[in-house]
This record gives sequence, structure tokens and C-alpha cells, in this order.
Amino acid sequence: MADWGEESENPELTEKQKKEIAKWFLTNAPAGEIQYVAKDVRALIADDRLYNMAAAEAFPLFNKAHLVVLEMPDRSGDVIISSFGEIDKDNFFDPRTAQIVTVDHMKQVCTKVRPANDEELPSAYVEEFRFALDAELCKYVVDTYPKGTCAVYCTRGKDVDGPGVNFDFAVVISASRTSPQNFCNGSWRSIWTLEFKDDLQVVEVKGKMQVVAHYFEEGNVQLDAKNECRDSTLLQSPEDCAVSISNTIRHHEAEYMASLEESYLHLPDTTFKDLRRKLPVTRTLFPWQNTLQFSLTRDISRELGIGK
Repeated sequence: MADWGEESENPELTEKQKKEIAKWFLTNAPAGEIQYVAKDVRALIADDRLYNMAAAEAFPLFNKAHLVVLEMPDRSGDVIISSFGEIDKDNFFDPRTAQIVTVDHMKQVCTKVRPANDEELPSAYVEEFRFALDAELCKYVVDTYPKGTCAVYCTRGKDVDGPGVNFDFAVVISASRTSPQNFCNGSWRSIWTLEFKDDLQVVEVKGKMQVVAHYFEEGNVQLDAKNECRDSTLLQSPEDCAVSISNTIRHHEAEYMASLEESYLHLPDTTFKDLRRKLPVTRTLFPWQNTLQFSLTRDISRELGIGK
């Protein structure tokens, strides 16, 4: 029989296990902090080949999940790294500038851009709706989110060339605020799917909102709040649709923000109090001013000669 020491030893992790653990830490990094996490993960693994394998898989997942915003190399605008604009792993479509952007995921920078070809662009009819909505949303985002960015993608029916056929849009809003020197980072992400139903003359609106925050001064507190909603509006002209949809999004996002603020105002009186026991199991407060009534205290005092 093997001795106790041999049985209690943990087996060495395989390369695959190490890679998966590193990948998990990278993909679950808080908003705006993946580069800091990557530095620590690389040091812990102490194997550049293994780290690069994990990072090559993790960074694209993180960038898309967090809707990371990158500046284009020609300064013509910003591109949101989103699955809605993904051409392939390293190339993403920016609908506002009608350009394809090549991305270095691990460095989180754009390396080059090219004009989108005709096959990658929506029809003139669909683009009229998309352009009008994008313009309205830009006004809303500028007013509401510091350093916020938005994009409107055609996700179905981009070749529709006139009334009578349905098509879909996806609206993506991404805003982040990083302040590592103050131990605080956070982001807002919302995705709105729009179904333009010509037969019913209605636009179905479905939204998913997510607020993430990380505060790490002398601790580690994270917030990850999500909300979903549904609504609808009439299918009208491109300009009228844009105003109506933008107002719908504005209403639901403002309502969600207000509900978050309301709940946080009551945190000290509700949630924080529920996190700790109001009284110990004995249902009496601990008498710190007279601990000698407890036999354990008396015994320790006697053994140590305290009070003599």
C-alpha cells in the first residue's frame, strides 16, 4: 500500500487543464481589467506557449461578450466588437462607416480597415431605416452615456428592396468607465432586437440590459445586474420609426436605471442588514463590558493568572 504522503499528493495538471483554467480567468475578468488579469495569468503559468493558446481563445470571447469598443486606425470612428458585426474571427463590420475592421484581440487594437463590398452592405431600402435609426440613437447615447457608443446592424433581410417583406435589426449600446487608480471599473451594455413586420405594420422590440461594476479597494465587490423587456411600435416611415424606436429604448433604459438607483438607496436598510445575523443563536447580545460571566473567560483568566 502506498504511504499517506503519496496518496495525499495532488496529481500534476495536464496542459489542457492549465489552458482551460487560464482561459476561464481571462474570459471572466471584470470589465476593463483583462489586461491586468492576463499579466498575472501569464506569470502564474510561466509558459508563454500555453498562455498564448489560452489567450487566443479567451480574448475574442471577452471582447465580444463585453462589447469592447476600439478606435479605428484612420480615426474615422469606433467599432464595437460584437457578434452582430463579426465577419470572421478577426474581422468586424462597422455599419456606420461601412468598413471592415481587422482586430488584434489580444492587444485590443484595430490594425487595418477596408471598405465593405456590396455583398456585405444592406440594400438601399433597408439602409434608409438603419441610417435614420442610427442617427437618432447617436443623439440619445451622447446625452445619456459618457464615452458611450452605439451601432445598428441588419441581422436579417438585408437584401429587401422594398415594402412587403420583413427584416430585422440589432441595436448595440456599449459604454464603459474605467478608473483603476480609484479601484473602480464598470460598464453598461444593452442589446435591442427589432423585428420589422410589414404584414402587421408593427416593429417588435426586445431588449437586454446589463450593468457591471467592480470595486476593489481593500476588498472585492462586484455587481452584475441584468434586465429584459419587450415592447412594440408602429411601422412607419424611416424617420418616424427611428424617433419612435429611440424613444422606446430611452424609456426602458431610463426606467431600469431608476429602478437600480431606487434599490441601492435602500441597501443599508434591507440587503446589508439581511447579510448578518441580528442576534447570535442565544438571542442575546454579547456583553463585551462584562465577559467574566462566561466560564471560558474565567478559566483562561485563571490559567494565565490574569487579574491577580
